[in-house]
Amino acid sequence: MATSNKVVRPVTNFFPSLWGDEFQHFVFDNEVAERYAQEIEVLKRQVRSMLKSIRMSELAEKLNFIDTIERLGISYHFDEEIDAMLKEIYNDNSKFKVGEDLCTCALMFRLLRQHGHNISSGIFDNFQENGKFKDTLSNNVEGLLNLYEASHVIGHNDNNLKDAYTFSRNHLEVVVLQLKSTLKKQVRHALEQPLHKGIPRVEISYFVRVYQEDESKNDVLLHFAKMDFNLLQMYHKQELCEMKRWWKELDFVTTLPYIRDRVVECYFWSVGVYFEVKYSKARLMLAKSIIMASVIDDTYDTFALPDELEIFTSAIQKWDISQLNHLPDYMKIIYKALIDLYVDYDKELSREGRSFALYYTKERIKELVRAYNIEIKWSIEGCKPPVAEYLKNGEPSSTLFLLITCSFLGMKSVTKEAFEWSSQNPRIFRANAILGRVVNDIASYEREKSNGPITTGIDYYMNDYGVSVEEAMNKFREIAENAWKDTNEDILQPTTPAISTEILMRILNFARIDEVVYMKRQDGYTYPEKVLKPYIIALFVDCFEI
Repeated sequence: MATSNKVVRPVTNFFPSLWGDEFQHFVFDNEVAERYAQEIEVLKRQVRSMLKSIRMSELAEKLNFIDTIERLGISYHFDEEIDAMLKEIYNDNSKFKVGEDLCTCALMFRLLRQHGHNISSGIFDNFQENGKFKDTLSNNVEGLLNLYEASHVIGHNDNNLKDAYTFSRNHLEVVVLQLKSTLKKQVRHALEQPLHKGIPRVEISYFVRVYQEDESKNDVLLHFAKMDFNLLQMYHKQELCEMKRWWKELDFVTTLPYIRDRVVECYFWSVGVYFEVKYSKARLMLAKSIIMASVIDDTYDTFALPDELEIFTSAIQKWDISQLNHLPDYMKIIYKALIDLYVDYDKELSREGRSFALYYTKERIKELVRAYNIEIKWSIEGCKPPVAEYLKNGEPSSTLFLLITCSFLGMKSVTKEAFEWSSQNPRIFRANAILGRVVNDIASYEREKSNGPITTGIDYYMNDYGVSVEEAMNKFREIAENAWKDTNEDILQPTTPAISTEILMRILNFARIDEVVYMKRQDGYTYPEKVLKPYIIALFVDCFEI
């Protein structure tokens, strides 16, 4: 009997989940939660009183207080007060003349930019001579640290912030060896992970641990931060249990053994976008969407045959359960799970009169699989498109168009007008997608090359310009830096009421996640042991002693 028709599929062996039965069971203690919540209400009143009195204080004291409560993760309780204070500071132009105090100037610049105020980087001119930062600043460690952090909110016209980055980093790398106490830890951590490009929840968990060692700490703020962190962690663990149950019921690990089992990492991703209790539904919807995108990605990249992918791509475009009949058995499992998930979403959103949102995410899924299919065709056919064409297709294939749109599903405040805006691929969307594409390409290059004939964006750039792998990667890093500049500019004061700061901050957080997950040429999603495992333990396992 002939065996020549035997199907030969690509071989990829992903590491199994790191977590086993961890997070499988969690009993939410309502008594503890209630006690925490009651004490937090008392602390909120105390901190609100502090904010009220500090509003009359000197600029440096205001800024440092705001910065501290943001880093401690409790500022979301006081958004209105903080926004009002920063608006006052921004509107008082005389305050921008703080040339003698680098620390205050840099902190003000970063906070105002991060809160959407388009303050000019020209405020640093007083610290420069002939376009270079003055050497006399080299001993001002706190000033250098704040300047370094400020340099990461750079836009396209902030040329002096390039010098600010180089100047501050070079001096901090020298001086960090001589520092003691908490300042040394903060400098070392900043050099490793700048605040603006860090995942908020991760940076909060780190800062609380450092702040408790600070001799000048505010005990009320510290206690508040620990209580709030522990309470939020309880809600997150409860949600993670729900995710694990949903994942176990799908049984993809058994029926689709070729996929990456990363349910915990996907939930971590969604917490990176929004950690507050009020976003619970949005977080769960996003986490499930990330998991489905990952399953589809692995199906295209590592298992399915080209003719199967043609059928699957077509079935997704039709979005009809009757398409199951045309699919191979393993694809039926994926297709049905996707359709079922959207039936569940529809039930949830129809209660709020927001079923309209599903149209936009379905269109993004259709777009995603079309982009995946194009990439597969390029590889199979040995086609080498110009890198510009690859990057254009790479915007949807990065999954960011889909995932950002999915992040809006459970946010009641996101209107149809906002979904329409998102569907037009505004610059901040494209910047995130390009950032996600190129950092992923850099990080996964060696893995994908070892899997067989897949041609990557790095290869396309090398082919276009006749350069080495390292030169191509440097160019992709430059593309990523420009995408960050686009993002930093586009979080500044929204131009239309429908596009709120709340929406823009979610998009910024996606950029932060990509930066962290794929930092230092490591694919932290595929191989979470080194990159994501410590963060997941810090957020979902370790709690603070109170």
